[in-house]
This record gives sequence, structure tokens and C-alpha cells, in this order.
Amino acid sequence: MGTVGLSFGSPTSGTGFDVSATVSQIVANLQNVETPWKNQLTTLKSQDTALSSMGTLLSAVSTDLGNLTEFTGVMAQKTGSSSDNNVVQLTNATSSATAGTHTISVTSLATTSSGYLDPIGASDQLSGSISIQVGSGKAHVVSVSSSNQTLAGLQAAINAAGIGVTASVLTDSKGSRLSLVSGTSGDNGKLTVTSSITDTSAKASLSYNPVTTGADASLNVDGVDLHSASNTVTNLIAGVTFQLLAPSAVGSDGTTREPVQVIIGNDNNGVETAINQFVTDYNALVAAINTQQGNDSSGNPEPLFGSPTLSLLQQQLMTVANAQNPNGYIDPITTGSTLSGSMSLAVGGGVTDTIVIGAGTNTANTFYTGAGVDTLQGVADAINAANSGTTLGFTSTGQTGGTLPVVATGNALSGSITLTLGNGADATTENVVMGDEPAAGPAADTIYTGSSSLTLSQLASTINGTPAFGVTANVTTDANGLQTLSLASKDGTSSLNVNSSILAAGPGVTANIVTSNGQSTLTLKSQTAGSAGALDVQSNLVAASGSTNTSLNYNSSSDLSTLANLGITVSTKDDGTLTFDQSTLDAALNEDFGGVLGFFQNANSWGQTVTAILNNMGTSSTKGVLSLAEKSNSNIEATLNADISKQDASIATQKTKLTAELNLANQILQELPNQLNGMNELYSAISGYNQNKG
Repeated sequence: MGTVGLSFGSPTSGTGFDVSATVSQIVANLQNVETPWKNQLTTLKSQDTALSSMGTLLSAVSTDLGNLTEFTGVMAQKTGSSSDNNVVQLTNATSSATAGTHTISVTSLATTSSGYLDPIGASDQLSGSISIQVGSGKAHVVSVSSSNQTLAGLQAAINAAGIGVTASVLTDSKGSRLSLVSGTSGDNGKLTVTSSITDTSAKASLSYNPVTTGADASLNVDGVDLHSASNTVTNLIAGVTFQLLAPSAVGSDGTTREPVQVIIGNDNNGVETAINQFVTDYNALVAAINTQQGNDSSGNPEPLFGSPTLSLLQQQLMTVANAQNPNGYIDPITTGSTLSGSMSLAVGGGVTDTIVIGAGTNTANTFYTGAGVDTLQGVADAINAANSGTTLGFTSTGQTGGTLPVVATGNALSGSITLTLGNGADATTENVVMGDEPAAGPAADTIYTGSSSLTLSQLASTINGTPAFGVTANVTTDANGLQTLSLASKDGTSSLNVNSSILAAGPGVTANIVTSNGQSTLTLKSQTAGSAGALDVQSNLVAASGSTNTSLNYNSSSDLSTLANLGITVSTKDDGTLTFDQSTLDAALNEDFGGVLGFFQNANSWGQTVTAILNNMGTSSTKGVLSLAEKSNSNIEATLNADISKQDASIATQKTKLTAELNLANQILQELPNQLNGMNELYSAISGYNQNKG
């Protein structure tokens, strides 16, 4: 703290000093202790602004994703078209409609029953009554009374009766008529009218003249004859509304009607727009985070420069970009439940591998969880371990031959096999290596297949196709499609030694456990992207919890595993942004719309996983990254404001006390000249010495 030097001027001058200025100087010095607090508050307020801006950007990303993950969002929207809008015009296709093509031919349109009473003068007086029945409903009688003795009055009375018809008075040069139109089109709206109305002015009875008989529209949809009471047809095709405008043209045979094609499609353009918006808003958020890691235009660090919040946000966003979508999942079970049974896995219609709960010896296509391992995690571990494949050892069946273990037909094999004929100096060794010849040139006595993956039959063909080997390979296949490779020396006498480093590929499926609210789910993801990696799973797993046993089903989700399948990849700029290739997404939507839908909306999908990640980043969760950062700042700001308020109160007290003390001191200084004069006069009176002489 600095010091304040008080200057009182000449003590005998009587002028005193400026109390207000002196107090202000002292108070300013006391307030200097608040300067670092206020500077910190300014910094925190700047951080709050930056955090709020990021919250807004993150909210936009969440909203974009919500449009894709919500069941009634853009993925549910449908488009439609008609090949002949003069006959059938499509007016609406809701989210419940199914994409597809329908054939419609229209034989006749729906009509609405109508008619009129004989013409009379508009002001003629009436008497009597009229009975009106709509379809099979109740007949209503409307009588002429003193208040409705004209056509206009009768019209008003009919409309007020709520019969289900519309009455109007139509007038031309030949007179006025009471027109009746049924409020219900089609067969159910047929009018039955009995008129006892008399024109008392002309003394004539008024008859009812039917014009149109109500009839249903007749049409054929996808080969099925149907009827519609209205020309606005709703839900004859689920979720689709179309308007019948005219009968279909008669075909060349003079009897059949020319069909109209109505196409219901998914709203691919809407989905592409929504995904593009997601990428745009995601990149805006990434750019805002990147900006905070540098200096502003004045060269000063941005408010969040060096903040761990930025690192946390970046980590979460990279998780979003790299998150993988499972192909499907096993029904959730109570965490800790024990399992029994087995499950089979096949990728892309290929070899089936089986995972069995319990102990056993693994083979090329059957894998065991192990003794006492009966949990969901144990199944996941067994699947993931199986991906490394199984080494096929050679079993000698005698001096001149032997076999490799059983594998499924089509099992992909890799590695190599060494065949040695004879013993000692006369022995010859040949190798078969699955793969390309090395750049340095081939090794001696080695055949390279050129392909890193062969089937058992292809391996046998390679061995048999090389006469110099002196070895015969034979493949046998049993009724279950399991194959065995037998090897023997061609001459039947030479000893055959085989060193097998052949590896049978594992299932190629990644397993993961997702746990939430005491429930655990096994998710499965094919390691082959796209439709070629479609995963076929048959579950015979049973979960036991207490005395309850539950069969666990497999639920298919999507063949799409990453954002790259939708044309979204991390930018090569290495700045964390995404790039979007619309043509890739367009192809995915056209070829596998259900897969795209599952990618965003199925349980445990990419869309559901990322939704949770985004919620844990923002302010919607009390544990969100931004929420915690804002709360931390708020707590520090509250402490600083409390300290400043406390300091201000202390300064105010000191200011009041100091002002009083300095006012007293100033008063004393101002009175000193008078006191000194009094002392001089007293001294003069006592000593006779007059200091003021002359």
C-alpha cells in the first residue's frame, strides 16, 4: 500500500488545509487493494461472455442433431409425386408413410347428393313442411311457420336445424329455387327428400327434384379394388393423402384404366440439408474454441487462453467425430447377471463363428469364454480376443502325412506353411507364403500367393499346382460345411514334416459394454464398413437374475459404422473441423436409408451416444463442461464481489472517522493565529514588552 503525506501548510497562517482533497487521497490509496480483485472480475466477465457464446454454438449443434435423432424429425419426413396430376394429385405424405411406389387407377369420382324444389317467386308465401334424411340417418321434418313463410326463411330454418345439409336459394330469370346439398359425400350422404311445401301465392305444390345421387369413388390401388366416400382420399395408403381429380383414361382394350404411378420417397434433400447444417454449426463451435487459444487483434490473450475448459471441449468434440456406431446390440440386462448359452456371428454373409459361455478348447470357428466366466463382460472379452484368429497346427497322422484342424468353408486364412520332404541331406523344403513377393526379391524355395488371404481350398490348389513340392493336398467337406486339409507325400514313402503358421481369421467383430442406470448392454460393431460388413447375429444367450431367466435377443441397428460412411470426415487442415461430401451421403441415403436412420436413432447408436456427449458438454447438465466452468466463475465472482463490498464498507467507516478527525485538526490550525496573538498580548502585559510596537 502506498503512503499519504499530509501537508498542513504554515501552522501559523490560519488558512488550514483542504480536508476533502486529503480524505479523497487517503481513500483512493485504501481502494488500491481492490484493483486486482476488479481486474480479476473483468477477466472473469470476459470469460463468461466467451462461455456463453460457446454455449449458444453448442446449443445449435445439439438442435441440429436433435432434428436427426427425433422420431418425428427430418428423417421421418416423406416426399411424393404423381405421374399424372390431372387424375391423381398427391397432397400429403406423413412420417407414418412408407417409401415405395403405388399404382392407382380411377374408375369414377365420388359425388355428393343434391337437388332442388320447383322454382317460384322469391317473395311467394309458403306453407307445409319438408322431410330430409341423410343416408341411413334420422329423417328431419322442417315446417313452414309464420317466421319462415318464404324461401329465404325456409332456407334459414333448414340450416339452423343441423340436419347435415346446406340449403341455398338460387335465383335466375325463371324464378327462385331452394337448393339442398348433402354435407356428406359418397353413398353415406344420399339425400331422401319428401316435400309437402305449397306455394300459397301461386296455389301450387313444390316438388323435390334430385340432381346428383351420392356415390363413392371407385379406384384400384396396387391391384385391390377400393372405394372412397370422398375424392380426398386419406389412409387408403397408410400416411398418404391424395386427391382424385378425374377418372383414369381408358386403355387401348377399351375396358381397363390406365394406371397412375404414385411414388412415396424419403426426404433425402431434407436429410442432406440437416446434416450439412450440423457440420456447419459443429465447425463454427470448433472455430470458436480455436480462436480462444490465441491472441486478439491487439495481441492480448483471449479470455479463455490456457483454460482447461478448452481442452475438455476439444476432447469431447474429437470423441464426437470419431465415435463409432454399433451394428446392433443384445437386450440390456441387470448389471451383474450371469449368462449361459451361446451366440453366433457372421460378417457380410461369410463364415459363422460361435461364442460359447463356459470352458472349452477354442477352434477356428468356436470360442469359449472360459471356466467360470459367465458375465456380459466375459462375452465381450471372448469376442474381442477371438478377433486375433486361431493358429492352425498340423497334426501328423503318420510318417508320410497329416491334417490341419477343421475350419468352416470360406474361412479366410493368412500366414505361411513350410513343407519338408525326407530327412537329412536329402531333405527338401518348400514354403507357401500368403501375400505378395517382397521388394527385395523372393526367398529361396518359396511360393508367394499374391493374396494375403486364402481359403483352405485355394491353399490346397496352390500346393497341388506346384509339382516340385512332391506333396498332395486334399480338402474334405462334411455335411455341416466344415473342411479339413490333408497333406501327404506323393510317393507315399517319403517322410513329411509340416510347420504351420497359418492363421484362421477371427469373427471381425468388436464388442463393447454400455452401462447405464444399472443396466448393461453388449454392443457389436463389424470391422468391415458398409453393407459388405453387414452383421448377422443369432443369440441363444440366457441371463439369470435371481430366480428369473431371460432369453436375450439381438437387435440390429445399422450397417454404417462411422461418420465417414455419411461423407463426413475430419479435415486435413488438422484444426478439428469436419468436411462434408454430399455425394457420399446421397449414395448412402439411396442405397441404405434404413442404415442412416439407424445410425442416428437406434438404441446405443452414434446419434444417441453423441446426444449424451453434447448434453455433457453444455449447460443442460449440471455436470456439463460449460456448466461447471460457468459455475466456477460464478463462485469466484461472488467471493470477489463480497470482498469488494466488505472493503468498501471498511473504507466508508474509515472515511467518516478520518473526515471527522481531519476537520478537528483543520479547526485547530485555523484557530492557532488567534491563540498566538492572545499569548503575545498576555506576555506583553506581564513583561511590558510590546512585540507589536510601532
